[in-house]
Amino acid sequence: MAGRPSAPRPPVTPDLKTAADLMPVLPMTAEVKDGRLWIGGVDMVELAHEAGTALYVMDEATIRHQLQEYVRWTTYHWRDVDVVFAGKAFMSLAMCRIVAEEGCCLDVSSGGELAFARRAGVPMERIYVHGNNKTPLELTECLDAGVGRIVVDSFEEMDRLSALAAERSVTQKVLIRVTPGVEADTHDFIMTGAEDSKFGFGRNQGLAMQAVERAIALPGIDFDGLHMHIGSQIFALRSFAKAIEVIVEFIAEIKERTGVEVHMLDTGGGLGIAYGLPDEPSTIKDYGKVVVDGIKEECVKHGLTVPAMAVEPGRSIVANAGVTLYTVGSIKEIPGIRTYVAVDGGMSDNIRTSLYDAHYEALIANKADQPREMVRTVAGKHCESGDIVVNDAPLQRVDVGDVLCVCATGAYCQSMSSNYNKQVRPGVVFVRDGEWRFVVRRETYEDLLHNEVG
Repeated sequence: MAGRPSAPRPPVTPDLKTAADLMPVLPMTAEVKDGRLWIGGVDMVELAHEAGTALYVMDEATIRHQLQEYVRWTTYHWRDVDVVFAGKAFMSLAMCRIVAEEGCCLDVSSGGELAFARRAGVPMERIYVHGNNKTPLELTECLDAGVGRIVVDSFEEMDRLSALAAERSVTQKVLIRVTPGVEADTHDFIMTGAEDSKFGFGRNQGLAMQAVERAIALPGIDFDGLHMHIGSQIFALRSFAKAIEVIVEFIAEIKERTGVEVHMLDTGGGLGIAYGLPDEPSTIKDYGKVVVDGIKEECVKHGLTVPAMAVEPGRSIVANAGVTLYTVGSIKEIPGIRTYVAVDGGMSDNIRTSLYDAHYEALIANKADQPREMVRTVAGKHCESGDIVVNDAPLQRVDVGDVLCVCATGAYCQSMSSNYNKQVRPGVVFVRDGEWRFVVRRETYEDLLHNEVG
């Protein structure tokens, strides 16, 4: 869920841009003062020195603004829409509480994510549960917690859930995940709506209708509606429009065949964000209109009652709200080839570059008002030649000890981090109104050794 189509990039040259030119990829509170980068009223250079690096920094104002925009521009078109934050993009107790405070719902994809939601006090009726292979233990945990909806992904899971619910004399609302056969304009690895996918039931082979009929018939299960998700980091809104056309047609088929009306349609997430200055993602306002009005129009066309709706943004809530701060440790010039700038992090805190050839904008936080007059490759500290943070990055003149900032790292960086080379994972800091606080502390060597029994 973390890339965009790889394509050959033209040779990179110094672009002479300063941090002021990078605002489209930075948090909404970012500014340049006294030659330094500030976010949320906090000096990023001082923060790096006080809190240490590598360090994830999240702007709380941007997170709340994005959640509010989704609520605003979806419910503007239809009163009954759930905005469901996809926790896999970034999850912490503090993030879960913000989601709840903004009146939104939370998508969890494991027992661990559910445990976070419970500890944070998220109302369980606002929980949507995902996963293509939920274990019996995870399904039991969901039933015992009283989650709102479980998105069912296979016949085995449906039968398992029915039996567990019957044992407890409860009825669980479910959504059937349907793969609409629409190929979104995104990276193959994060294109989930095509027929050949590990997720959901294909419509073209008749599996989706079989799943709906079984959900209607099984005890302990309340068939509440459908779920779809066509991919992530999608720029082309026409992909959503086509998928909605297909899925509403299927809703009409369900009513005709079974007499049952679909009460809920969850269209998943996937709206792209700006990782680089050339990126031009669609707005939340336009997304809300295409998705919500699209469902309404298709329902009218088929003579259907308009269902309740849900959207599941993740990346577009938190990606541009976050940056990662590093300290430059060494600079290695290979004449005629490239110059490597090595930092105190790497693929353990941002695997996306290695996995998806993802590209980021970067700057030197303590030289934020200076032009990016050179091109350097930002390398990590791990024992892998592929441990690159940013390939061919326009940067200000770099010196050892500089604070290097990589933009738009709020999604799928901390959540996909690892302890490779037994590296401790960075802490997460929230900034707001000139104050900063750790919401996830930096790991220690004792944390690494905690589960060892040898």
